[in-house]
Parts: sequence; C-alpha cells; structure tokens
Amino acid sequence: MGAAFAGPHTLARSGAAWLPLRSPPPFTPLRRGSGGSILRAIVIPYFELPSLQLGPFTLQAFGVFAALGVYLAARIALRESARRGLDPQPLSDFAVWGVAAGVVFGHLVHLFLYHPEELSDWRRALAFWEGLSSFGGLLGGVVAAVVFFRRRRVRFDDYADAFALGVAPGWGIARLGCFVIHDHPGVRTTFPLDRRGILRGRLLALLALLYGTTRFFFDFLRASDVPYADARYLGLTPAQYFCFGLWAYAVWKLATLRPAAVPVSERAA
Repeated sequence: MGAAFAGPHTLARSGAAWLPLRSPPPFTPLRRGSGGSILRAIVIPYFELPSLQLGPFTLQAFGVFAALGVYLAARIALRESARRGLDPQPLSDFAVWGVAAGVVFGHLVHLFLYHPEELSDWRRALAFWEGLSSFGGLLGGVVAAVVFFRRRRVRFDDYADAFALGVAPGWGIARLGCFVIHDHPGVRTTFPLDRRGILRGRLLALLALLYGTTRFFFDFLRASDVPYADARYLGLTPAQYFCFGLWAYAVWKLATLRPAAVPVSERAA
C-alpha cells in the first residue's frame, strides 16, 4: 500500500500534497537553445492545474492523485481478499501502517539518495510530504508488510494476489500525479525518425496503420459463443474488413505524401 502512495523523485521541486517548508521554484518548460535541451510542447503540452488552499495547507495535484491511488489500491485489495475467502481485516489494519511506512521511506530515499544536497537544511528530513521516491515507498511498504504480518502471524502469501491486484492500478493512478506536475522531463530525442522529419505530415497515416493492425488481431480474441456476438463473414468481423481500408489508406499516404514544411517554431534557433 505504501508503494501505491509513492510519488516522483523530484517532488520537492515540483509540488507536493502539502505546503513545503520553503516554496519550490516553478517548473519552466525547456526550450530549444536552453543548454541544448528541449521539452516539445507538441508532445507533452505544458499546463498547470490550480491548487486548493485549505487554511494553512495547500492541496496540489500530485497529492490528489496519490491519495486516489492509495484509496483505490486499498479498496481493490480488500474486495479481492474477501472474494478469495480470506479475512479482509488484516489488510484493513495494515493499510495505515503500509501507507505511513511508504511515505517515510519514500521521503528518506528521495532525500538521502536522490537529493542529498538538500540535507544542508535538517528540517527537510522532517517534511515527509515534500519529496517522495516510488521505490522508497515500495521499500517502506515491504518492510511494513514483513513486520506487520509476522506479528499478526498471518501468511502474507495468502494475500499476495489481492495486493497485486490493488497495488498495480493504485500505483498507476498515483503516477498520473507525476505527469500533471511535469515531473521527470526526458532528454532531447535523437531518434532518427524525429531528427530527419520522416513522419512529419504522416502521423494520421501512421495512426491508421497501427490501429488497423492491432484491431485486426485483437478481434480474433472476441468470443463468438456468447449472446449478441459479433457477426463473422468468412471468419472475420466487420471491423476486420474495415481494417483493410485503414491499411490501404496508410500505405498510400506513407508512400506518396511529401513531407510537410518544418513549422517555424521547430526550426533551429
């Protein structure tokens, strides 16, 4: 459960669930020519979600997604344990301990391993809401689980599947918090297709090719022995025949379309 709460490594600089001891500097999207790095607005548009002031505290986007991830993970794990004939009470009791340990370990790993330069201010070690490492949160959850289940004399392996089914989607939702605060921007791409502009003006054709291919093969997995099943014609669904049209369009466009002109905003400075 602690792992589901864990957030980004650089949270201390890009927004946390509560107001930090010192306000983090605003994130500035990288532009071409700024140290050779770029964060392309056309790939990941830059935006800022508004924060909510609750008295002396500030609730920000990452904290909301982290809390939603924890809640979802707990609800799914409890439901799955009950569905498997297990007593859900141990998981319910563990949730608080798992989340607390995940936050503490997540913050300490963030501070000591990712950003030790922040140790010059000892108060940072006490601000557990300011800076979380996902693997630190996972470590905290594991440590808490080992101690908790041994003291309760409950077999953790009996609940492992319920944990997995809860933690996976919960962690995914918490990770959305990293996206909305623009954490972990990537390096400037050197991928040949981007550098040469081969796909410029051909993205719609590429989408038709990729969707047509995946849809064609996925439709073979659709059940035909259930009520209101898709009709088959010569063993194929209607959608699979439409996929031939998508392929034809994609091949035609990719083979004949001339590359579009480079936008002014993307030309070298």
